[in-house]
Order: sequence, then C-alpha cells, then structure tokens
Amino acid sequence: MKSLLRFDLLLAALFGALYSLAFVHTGLWWLEWLLVAALAWRTAAVTPARAAALGLLFGSAWLGAGTWWLFISLHRYGGLPAWLAVLAVALLCAFLSLYLALALAAFARWRSGSAARDALLFGALWLLAELARGVIFTGFPWIASGYAQVDGPLAALAPWVGVYGIGFVGAVLAAWPMLIRRPGLRARALALAAVAAVLGSAALLGPGRFTQPVGTLSVTLLQGDVPQDEKFALDLMPQQLAWTEQQLLAARGDLVVAPETVIPLLPSQLDPAYWQTLVDHFQHGRQAVLLGLPLGDEDVGYTNSAAGISAATAGLPGGYYRYDKHHLVPFGEFIPTGFHWFTQLMNIPLGDFNRGPVVAPSFVFRNERIGANICYEDLFGEELAERFRDAAAAPTIFANLSNIGWFGNTIAIDQHLQISRMRALEFQRPMLRATNTGATAVIDHHGRVTAHLPRYTRGVLDGVVQGRSGLTPFAWWASRFGLWPLALGAAAIVLWRARAQRRRRGAAAE
Repeated sequence: MKSLLRFDLLLAALFGALYSLAFVHTGLWWLEWLLVAALAWRTAAVTPARAAALGLLFGSAWLGAGTWWLFISLHRYGGLPAWLAVLAVALLCAFLSLYLALALAAFARWRSGSAARDALLFGALWLLAELARGVIFTGFPWIASGYAQVDGPLAALAPWVGVYGIGFVGAVLAAWPMLIRRPGLRARALALAAVAAVLGSAALLGPGRFTQPVGTLSVTLLQGDVPQDEKFALDLMPQQLAWTEQQLLAARGDLVVAPETVIPLLPSQLDPAYWQTLVDHFQHGRQAVLLGLPLGDEDVGYTNSAAGISAATAGLPGGYYRYDKHHLVPFGEFIPTGFHWFTQLMNIPLGDFNRGPVVAPSFVFRNERIGANICYEDLFGEELAERFRDAAAAPTIFANLSNIGWFGNTIAIDQHLQISRMRALEFQRPMLRATNTGATAVIDHHGRVTAHLPRYTRGVLDGVVQGRSGLTPFAWWASRFGLWPLALGAAAIVLWRARAQRRRRGAAAE
C-alpha cells in the first residue's frame, strides 16, 4: 500500500513536469488538458491531506520545470553558490504551489459525486489558486494555465475573460469527463459531447471584432544581444553604446523601439554629445524612438524607464516622454522587507528602483498611442487594463521593452513571447517586443507573430504594425473592476458547493 502511495506522488510530480511543455510548444495545448484531467481524477479519489500532497508535488514540478531558468540569474549572474540557487528556486516553487495544494484539499473535501458540479468546483478552486499566485506578494503568474491555450481552441475567449478565465474554463472541461463515477460509457460520452459543444461554441463565437484600425506605422526594433555579464562592464560599454547609436540613427521605421536599459547609464552619465545627438535626430526628423534606460538621481531615487523622443516632445521636461516601470521584479528591482541579507549575497546591479504610476500616459506619435511596458509587466494584464478606463486615451499599440538575458538561452524566451501574444489577444492590440536577446517580434492584434528575429543574435527587425482603437469586453470590465469579478465568481461557486456538502453531511448524520 505504501509503495502505491509513493507511486501516486511520483506520478503527480512527473505530470507536473510534463505540464510545463505546453507553455513552450503551444501546439501541445491538448497535453495540458490531459494532465489536468488526470490530476482531477486522482484528487477525487483520495483524502484531503493526500490531495494537498498531490497538489504540492504537481505544482512544484510544474513551476520547477517551467521556471528553472531562475537558477541562471541567481548563480551565473548573481553569484550565489549553485546549491543555494537551487534551494532558492525549489523553495519558491514549493511556496507558490501551496495555493494549489490548498485548492485540491478543498476539492477533495467538498466534492459531491456529481460530475458536472464537481467539475465546476474544481475549476473555481483552480482559478482561485492561480489568482492567489498571480496577485499575492506582488504576484508571480508566470506560466498560468491559460497561456498554454494561446494557439488552442480557448484562445477565442481571451478578449472576453482573459488568461485566468481561460484557465478556469479549461480546468472545468478537462475535469468533467474524468469525474464521472457511474459505470458504463454513456455518461462519459455525454460529458465529452458537452465539452465538444463548448469548444465548438467558442470556435463559432470567435474572438469578436471589438476594435477598429487607426493607422499603420513602419517599425524598427533593435536587438543588441549583449551578454548579461558584459552589459554593465564599463570597459565594454563604449562599443555597446556606439552600436546602439549607429542603429538608432540609421533606422528606417517611423517608430524605432530599443530594449530595456539599452542605454545602461543615466543621461547625466553619458557623454553630453551622445544624448544630444539622439535628441536632435528625433526631435528634428519625422521619426520617433522609444528606448530603455535608467532615470533619476540620488536625491529622488532611480527608475527603470523608457524615454520617447519625437518632434512633439521638444516642450516636455528633458525633451522626452518618460515612462517609469510600475511592476518591479522582487530582488532584481526592489528588495522585499526582511530580505536585504539575501540580496547582499548576490552581485546584481540596479537592485532597488522606485515605482512608476500604474496608469501611465501613452507615448503619442502620428495619432497612435504607444503603451510602453517593461520586461515582465506584460505578465499583468489586469494592470495594463487600467490604461483602458478612458477609451479615448487608451493605447492603440503596446510596446514591450525587455532584457531577459538574465535567464540565458532558455525556454523563458518562448514563454515570454506567448505571454505577449496573450495580451494582444485580450486587448486586440498589436504588441511590439524589443529585447536584448529575444524574442524580438511584431505581434498583430490577433496574437500572431508577423515578424521576428532569431534569438541571441545582434540585429534589427523592420516590420509594419496597425494600431487599433475600441474596447474588448475584458478591457472594459478589467479596467473597472480588476480581477475581482473572476475572484468573486469563483468564491461564490466554492461557497455554494461547500454549503451544499455540509447540508448533505448534516442530513446523513441525522
């Protein structure tokens, strides 16, 4: 019996590790459903304590296999001993999996035996676990389950319910046929037919046409391919800055976008002629540039920022539009309270920034409103949605400036591309990605990659982007209520099933 229980736990860990494949190879969206279905089936047959163990192992393996590249930033670039970096990543994955463990324990306790109702309960608890991971302690929703569907049939729901809503629907559909306990094939066949009907309805419904074209811009995106351990090396910086300047001045696109900290120095630290050359070129020409650099000083603090320069920015302070990153990376861009000892063990520069406003104005150029976001800010669709409260001022194009060279030539690049594609689907806005090492790409408002550069190559990408106006349903409700509609809806389902189960047990006791 004990060996069977150990095999059960080992299988949960194996399935969790396999689950991460669907977030890189998006054609494997069906694999996600198979593994979630197996998890739901097994959880329905065990005690709450056992279900919690299954959830902890499944979630830890899911996150461990999907975010192992954090080890590279901590060890190779941060200088942590390998054993400590492995331990830190493992503890993070285990901690974040506690939400799934609690959710599965609750499912095992409150399931009723009705497949449809239990599937709804499973999906609601799954959703609450994902929301908790994505929001609490600044949130880490990387590889949330809905991202696996960016090329799947449920992608059509993105402009309606967003990535978390997709995760809920997917969990319900995966669990439903597997939770049928009645003998025979008829009940399971009916459930599978219902699932097929839901998928068919999503396909017929389609993403909807909620947005309209505004105009077209030619764009040039830079990818410097600067090794992370050389990016802040003072002896190598002149060559890096010279290449950046050369490409910015020679760019052919109407809009030029360069990566996060493509200029790794404050404007005051640059040769005055360098910065003035860029300002003069774009203020007196027909082009515009949006590039990443740190801003601020010792008195007011520093920000991870983007500067936009065009003919229209001449009257702004400093002569440029400014966007300051709001959602900062723990340990990389700010130090959580009580963890200064941990960051002192690492050798990572730029470790403590100020936050920018959550609702920032767009960079306006040729009737387009370019909504800048930096690095993993595009992971938080609910925060980007806040820029859509005023439809007349909402972005018509998103531009993501990233540097994930911290994580090497790994699956993190593919995962971040899928995240940006999901944002394009949710808001029906094109997304420009200018990155240091990849994935530099142009994504249209249907979430399709229309142009891209090979990863880890130095180059320039030319493309065309069409701005869009109008609001998707997701943009409308998320801009007003955040993720509360999803959280409250899921909580209502859980309370409904929990109360029904308590009444049933009370009646049985009598």
